[in-house]
Amino acid sequence: MRVAMFGYQTWGHRTLQALLDSEHEVTLVVTHPKSDHAYEKIWDDSVADLAEKHDVPVLLRNRPDDDELLERLREADPDVIVATNWRTWIPPRIFTLPRLGTLNVHDSLLPAYAGFSPLIWALINGEKEVGVTAHMMDDTLDAGDIVLQRSVPVGPRATTTDLFHATLDLFGPITVDGLALIASGRTDWVKQDRSKASFFHKRADEDCRIDWNWPAEDLDRLVRAQSQPYPSAYTYHHGRRLEIVTAEVSANVYGGTPGRIFYREGDAGVAIVAGADARHGRNHGLLVTRVRTDDGTELAAQDYFTSMGGYLTNQA
Repeated sequence: MRVAMFGYQTWGHRTLQALLDSEHEVTLVVTHPKSDHAYEKIWDDSVADLAEKHDVPVLLRNRPDDDELLERLREADPDVIVATNWRTWIPPRIFTLPRLGTLNVHDSLLPAYAGFSPLIWALINGEKEVGVTAHMMDDTLDAGDIVLQRSVPVGPRATTTDLFHATLDLFGPITVDGLALIASGRTDWVKQDRSKASFFHKRADEDCRIDWNWPAEDLDRLVRAQSQPYPSAYTYHHGRRLEIVTAEVSANVYGGTPGRIFYREGDAGVAIVAGADARHGRNHGLLVTRVRTDDGTELAAQDYFTSMGGYLTNQA
């Protein structure tokens, strides 16, 4: 089939490579210009460079809503469009243009975690599996009929970086397999159960700020979700920003005020009181193991916290 692709960053790069390696003919690639957004500088393999290397025409667009793009698509005459990690709304006059429609590949198990940063949100929320969905695009973002889904388990100490690599390997195969089903003439796709839908926004600095009223189990997942190369979860100590690089749930139970720098658990780390009901003395704390100061210095928690006492706060 003749395929036009809308894609961005490493997800788009991996998808385009799979299309180039397949029996399909890629007739046009549309991608976003490079961005300075913190999350869009991560996993930023260039779709444009890959397309140009293979002599595929490329258009750069922030939003695909202009008449020139529409005309170039008509000239490219695709049977189908594939969209992967496209960051802005694609209007109906674009996604309905090919005779077989548009296949969107999204890194969540839809209908849950539509929208942005699904792996991070899923890890924070303690999901047991994550995955990738190939679905037919319709008027509602990430809500179209499901062609294929594939999943991977979330390990007990998984980071978002781990989940990125595990799900990235699914993108090329699910795209090519989805196109094979479309080419076969099948249209009996699975309707999404909209009662189970959830839609998440892009991550921002505020979303990395630690709230010590959260239970330690949730904070542990937040730290793992904001693993390198993502911006780290952070708090404030003596009015200065302090990034929590690694942490886990403490072995012991601690009572008191959330954010209190409380106790060294041997050589493992420093326990911080956590949970809105910590005053009852039934909560585990967050055992901080490595931190990064505001000048970029990374230290073991035992070396940074030279004495116990004082508080970590969510404001400078």
